[in-house]
Amino acid sequence: MEIKRPELLSQLIARKGNGIVKIVTGMRRVGKSYLLNQLFTQSLMADGVESEHILQYDLEDYLQKDFCQPDIILQDIFNRTKDENTYYVIIDEVQNLRDFEAVLNTLLKRYHYDVYVTGSNSRFLSKDVITEFRGRGDEVKVHPLSFKEFASARVDLTFYQQLYEYMQFGGLPQIATFEQETLRKNYLTQLFQNTYFLDIKERNKIRNDADLEELVDVLASSIGSLTNPLKIQNTFRSTKKSNISYDTIKSYLDILQDAFLIEPSKRYDIKGRHYINSQQKYYFTDLGLRNARLGFRQMEPTHQFENLIYNELRVLGYSVDVGSVEQVTRQEGKPERRNYEVDFVCNEGYNRLYIQAAYSLQTPEKWEQELHSLRHISENFQKIVISGDLLQPTYRNQEGFLILNISDFLLKGISPFL
Repeated sequence: MEIKRPELLSQLIARKGNGIVKIVTGMRRVGKSYLLNQLFTQSLMADGVESEHILQYDLEDYLQKDFCQPDIILQDIFNRTKDENTYYVIIDEVQNLRDFEAVLNTLLKRYHYDVYVTGSNSRFLSKDVITEFRGRGDEVKVHPLSFKEFASARVDLTFYQQLYEYMQFGGLPQIATFEQETLRKNYLTQLFQNTYFLDIKERNKIRNDADLEELVDVLASSIGSLTNPLKIQNTFRSTKKSNISYDTIKSYLDILQDAFLIEPSKRYDIKGRHYINSQQKYYFTDLGLRNARLGFRQMEPTHQFENLIYNELRVLGYSVDVGSVEQVTRQEGKPERRNYEVDFVCNEGYNRLYIQAAYSLQTPEKWEQELHSLRHISENFQKIVISGDLLQPTYRNQEGFLILNISDFLLKGISPFL
């Protein structure tokens, strides 16, 4: 079964021949190699590129271990170069190549090589890309399957069934091929423990990993909640009886972000137009991995729904913050300040959206809760409520707010409704 990933493929196609290394990053098992070696290669050949002009190397393949030596892989590339036409060089797991920075820079100096690489997120992360390829690297980040991509592989199911599966088991491509829930659960549980944790411990030389695993559990249990290292430290001391330090917690949070397992969403003061450094939220890049970490317990739909919306907004290309809007009222002649939360402040260039994620809008009280924060934003950017009530159609209310049905959002995005 082939899952098309047109948005990612278009990003690679747009970068062809730009003179710098295309670096495909993302968590393990997210489909980086498949994107390059299948979808992108098929696209090149469909455009008339001959197979001899596509040079592919998999440096995790034992039979290609010799190519981990700089002189050997360069000599092979040069030997396979027969003319002055463009050659597309694709190197999987480039971190296994000794002195890979020098090798890639050597190729860049020769105009007829267009270079694409992937790297294991446990060793070759965005931070490394920035350090090693200042001005010479162009990152394409691969997320787990979007809901639309996942649904394209599960056309035998209704939308309700697709949404249930996606919120339970996430969007890692392999999951879409499993029919049995037991297989999905086992795959995700073992992947988290035997791949991601082992990668993290190896890269960061972590010996005592009990606190790291506890931290992941705390984050998984509190998606959608504001927190910071100090708050987490207090939780460890009161409930875990652990003396883990503030600095260690901060380091572990950075490590989990570097491994693409979680993403932070900063708190933004909408009226003051500045970031609030006190607390932020953390969301899991893949809901299936989050659920597996908790043994598929604590399946709160409201929290999962919020994480789902966050991930989809990131796939759509938005940077996403948590909004805070202040309201000042007078109580017995004295000013009283209250802060209300806006779930997501989304930015893409000069475009901004204010979004509330509402799993259910079944009561007047819930409507008031979701709309109250938006009403206190004076800016004229679009204000949106994404509703999980599937019977609620997409429309604009009398205040001009877009009430966007979850199925419309997941299958069509936001732009068609603005």
